[in-house]
Amino acid sequence: MTPDIFSADTIIQNATFYNPFTSDWEETTLAIRDGMILGFGPEYNGRRVLDLKGRRIVPGLIDSHLHIESSLLTPAEYGRLVLSHGMTTVIADPHEIANVAGIAGIQAMIHDAERTPLDIFFMLPSCVPATPMDSAGATLLAGDLSPLLDNPRVIGLGEMMNVPGVLNDDPDVLAKLQLCNIIDGHAPMLSGALLDRYIRSGIQSDHECITREEALEKLRKGMYIFMREGAAARNLRDLIPIADCRTATRCAFATDDRHADMLDSAGSIDDCIRIAQDFGVELEVALRMATLTPAERFCLHDRGALAPGRIADFVVLEESDRFSVERVFKRGVEIRDIPYTRPAPLRTTFNCRLPEIDDLKINGAGPARVIGIIPGQITTRLEIHDVIGPNLPDTHSDILKAVVCDRYRAGGFGIGLVRGFGLAGGALAVSVSHDSHNIVALGAEDSEIILAIQAVASHNGAMVVVSHGRKTILPLPWGGIMSDQSYPEVVASLGELDDHARLLGAIENPFMYLSFLALTVIPELRLTERGLFDNTSFTRTSLFIE
Repeated sequence: MTPDIFSADTIIQNATFYNPFTSDWEETTLAIRDGMILGFGPEYNGRRVLDLKGRRIVPGLIDSHLHIESSLLTPAEYGRLVLSHGMTTVIADPHEIANVAGIAGIQAMIHDAERTPLDIFFMLPSCVPATPMDSAGATLLAGDLSPLLDNPRVIGLGEMMNVPGVLNDDPDVLAKLQLCNIIDGHAPMLSGALLDRYIRSGIQSDHECITREEALEKLRKGMYIFMREGAAARNLRDLIPIADCRTATRCAFATDDRHADMLDSAGSIDDCIRIAQDFGVELEVALRMATLTPAERFCLHDRGALAPGRIADFVVLEESDRFSVERVFKRGVEIRDIPYTRPAPLRTTFNCRLPEIDDLKINGAGPARVIGIIPGQITTRLEIHDVIGPNLPDTHSDILKAVVCDRYRAGGFGIGLVRGFGLAGGALAVSVSHDSHNIVALGAEDSEIILAIQAVASHNGAMVVVSHGRKTILPLPWGGIMSDQSYPEVVASLGELDDHARLLGAIENPFMYLSFLALTVIPELRLTERGLFDNTSFTRTSLFIE
């Protein structure tokens, strides 16, 4: 029997709705049936009437690019946290867990995502390992990835970080690019004819822009620009001036990498909207970037706007000039009081050859290559400093020893120098190390660097701060990169780690910066389990300049 076209499950009245198609607001009545938008206007009737007393309503928010693993939470627990911030759909690239556990890791993420009302869509990891020079826990070729395309949660190919492979027509890269019609990019600082070549391969977006000029060039050449505001990479303030009513159809927001504590305190895409407002962007422009633009970019035409036939995902705003979420509805049902449930385990075994004191000795003296931390960026700078090996670490010059330890094949470790962490004593270590997720550590005392690495390995994954016999530890048993605890527990543990690190003089978000030290696809200088890596030449290099 055909249902009455005017009969709804829920009628929402006395509300003002944001329309991203026209970027304006309308006072009307909304009708919902079976979790979908039935229509607008007084002719609809419903079994339930919700009077919102003049509140503003916007479509559910969409994150264009993130790695759930970076939250340190499993997908279901991540969903429990960000739903309260107005997120109803996210586009996740699970290449972190793929580098650890391969296809089984991706399948575990997809399976756990089914436990949350949040719609989590996945992009297939395109670079596992990140580069041919990296040593991860898995290697995924196009043939390994293609069976996952049958899953309705898989919608495209994730960020193509192997820029040299694209430019040089690497057969494996080309095979992956042919898997999907939707392809995300990753091309920091790429410009001119090389950028043209990269785009011609079919890549459509980029989230690595640092400057306004870089973003404008990519935008003018047809790319979608995801303005990133993560924990370590905070690019939104530099890029937001290009956002206006003309460009909002090709610009969106992305959080990329945020720990659970930042998500809990600052939020997710709701935080990006507030930052955009603070820098003078009209709310309507920011809302377009947070809703319809990402929906259209990923061909998710059933969401992104409140319109007939679309999913009834929407957010009720507080009475405030600043964007603030009061209530969240998913498929027409208000989200509230979702209980925590422990995920199924995802265990991995650490196979490490742990360093001893003599292994950390640096012999020689003279000009040395030092990784320079850049606040607010995941890029690093190559710095040259005159050092004396036996005098390192040198806390007076803020030059610390860093170690990356192979967690998969007991292959050994690489040793380098880092400036910018500020540690006056102690050591930090973590098994979250983009993208291969070996153990990465640094410190002001060799003995405590070793203790921190040992603690990570003994827990089969953890974040650790060590000083004067005191250890602060957050275990990460889910693949060695995520916790299986509730997000309030993880937030509390992160607070304890930060407090301990702060007492040692560490910069803000030290673990986020630490976790990117080994990421070879980002300029300029990196450290892997095999030693220093120069991203500008894509080759290994030596500590001392000969």
